[in-house]
Formats: sequence, C-alpha cells, structure tokens
Amino acid sequence: MKMKKILALGMAMTMALSLSACGGSSSAAKSEAPASSAASAVESEATASSAAESSAASSAAAAADGQTYTVGICQLVQHPALDAATQGFKDALTEKLGDSVTFDEQNAAGDSATCSTICNQFVSSNYDLIMANATPALQAAVSATSDIPILGTSVTDYATALDIKDWAGSTGINVSGTSDLAPLDQQAEIIKTLFPEAKNVGILYCSAEANSKYQATVITEALTGMGYTVKEYTFADSNDVAQVTQSACGENEVLYIPTDNTAASCTEAIDNVATPAGIPIVCGEEGICKGCGVATLSISYYDLGVATAEMAYEVLVNGADVSTMDVQFAPNVTYEYVAERCEALNITAPEDYTAISTEE
Repeated sequence: MKMKKILALGMAMTMALSLSACGGSSSAAKSEAPASSAASAVESEATASSAAESSAASSAAAAADGQTYTVGICQLVQHPALDAATQGFKDALTEKLGDSVTFDEQNAAGDSATCSTICNQFVSSNYDLIMANATPALQAAVSATSDIPILGTSVTDYATALDIKDWAGSTGINVSGTSDLAPLDQQAEIIKTLFPEAKNVGILYCSAEANSKYQATVITEALTGMGYTVKEYTFADSNDVAQVTQSACGENEVLYIPTDNTAASCTEAIDNVATPAGIPIVCGEEGICKGCGVATLSISYYDLGVATAEMAYEVLVNGADVSTMDVQFAPNVTYEYVAERCEALNITAPEDYTAISTEE
C-alpha cells in the first residue's frame, strides 16, 4: 500500500511540474505586461473592430449580403435632367452595393420603339430590376414585363402614364418610382409674378408625351383662373419644333414649357426662335430653362435619382414589394432665373429667386 501511495504521490508531483512548465512562459508574460498595455491592446482591438464595422457598413458587398444584382437602365433621351437622374441613381446604388451591382445602361435616343427594344432585352436577360428614366421608357418597361420590378424616374404623373383611374399613391403592379413634378400652381404663379400685364400665354409641348399633356391641362386651368388667355401649341417630334415655336411666339406674350423630353432635347432650336422674337419662356425644369427659358420652379434631378436608388435598395436587398411602394416626390423645389436672358428682356426677378447660368 505504501509503495502505491508513494508512486501516486510521485506521479502527481510530476504532473504538477509539467503543467507549471507548460504554463510558465505564458504566465510570466502576463505578469510582466503592464495593465495599461493590456488595456491599450483591448482598445486597439476595439478600434480595429469599429473601423472594420464601419468599412463593412459602407461596403456594397456587405450590404448585399453576398448577393449580386444586375439593373437595366433605359433612358429615353440624353439631356441634362435625365442624365442627372441616371447619374444620381447609379452613384447612390453603387455607394450602397459597390461591386455587388452591375448596370446595363441604354439610351433610346428619343425613340419610344427603341425603349421597347431595350426593355425587352432586359427581360430576356432576366435582370433583377429595371430603372426606366422618363415616361416612354416606363411605359415600354411595363409592356415588357409584369414580373421584374420596375422603378421609374423623371415621370411626372404615374396615373396618367399608366392609365390608372383611382390613384391612391401606389400602382398595385410591379411598378413604383419617383416623380419630377414641381407644383404646377406655383409654376403658374411665376408667370403672374413676372408678367402681370400679359394677356396671352402659349403652352408648348410634344403631343406624343402624355405627361406633358397632363401638365398643360392643369396649368391651363390655373392660368385661366388668373385671367390669362391660354392656347396649347404641340409638335409631333423634333422636326417641327421651330415652326410650332414660331407660331406660338407670334400669338403670345409669354410661353410655358412643361417637363417635356422632346423640348428638352430641342432647347437650342426653341431659343433661336423665341429670343430674337423677344418672347420669354417659363419652364417646368432647370435644364430646359437653361436652354431657352427665363425662369423655372425646379427640382434636383440628381437627388431624384438618389431617391430612386434608395427605393431600389429596398426592393433588391430588403425584399420590399414594389407594387405597394408609394411614388416619391422631390423633397425641395427652387425658384430660379437665367440672368442673361432676363437682362436682355428687361425682366426683374424677385430677390428670392436663384440665378442659374446657361453655361454647363
């Protein structure tokens, strides 16, 4: 028994020494490290962790949770307003999703039929989302698919564009987006403020654009209520813009152009007629105003694109139902005037109007 006890005691001592040897170096290091160094190490780890979390938060890949997305962009025509909306959309969605999102950006060069071809290609490629920039692009996308989520931008009135009778803010189909409509009653007030003595106002727009017709109807009612005589002048496409503008200038003291895509791409032709004739033009947005106008109540199309990107993120990443998402509007509007044209036409803009330049 004694021998067994002695052997057991010896083995226990050996194990104790062994454990002490294995842990000695680590224990010594721990005992030698000052408390401040340990705290500093913890703080450094926390800082690194915070930086990593911040990086991950801004990282598109992290935001996309490993998913990748392809977004088709169909833009009706190239002009400053639509270009800005597309750029804002791409910048904001790239900021959120980084390399996880890929864009197929196509421009229809003002042709509605080309919009249809583009959107059908997006559908054939089974893209994750379609961004339709301008009303004809939106209508083409809707005709192409009832399944892929569609977000419009630079669309004035979705009820008009999609022929929805009982409008309640959302479409009920695979479509939502942002509207570029600045309050039309306030646009009419610009004409009253700047041209109180005028009698006749001509409204110039493209007959092929449903939303331009909508704006013309609404602002005609507002201007008529202010005592103006209002007449609409429409062109079918860019080929007859100059001729129609000449007719409008010959019969009115002031012209109004709504947010019309064809007019926006033909501002030089319009200005070449209106400025020599001494006829001022109030416009529905900044890009047209820079090209041929004297004043506008405008929104930021870049910000509108950003708002559309935020909706896209909700659809793509968070699974939001696009059919129930309310159409969004620009949060701010700004009264603007073109100083050069106002000076040439002896127009004095109110002090709260912001001067804009015709130069890019």
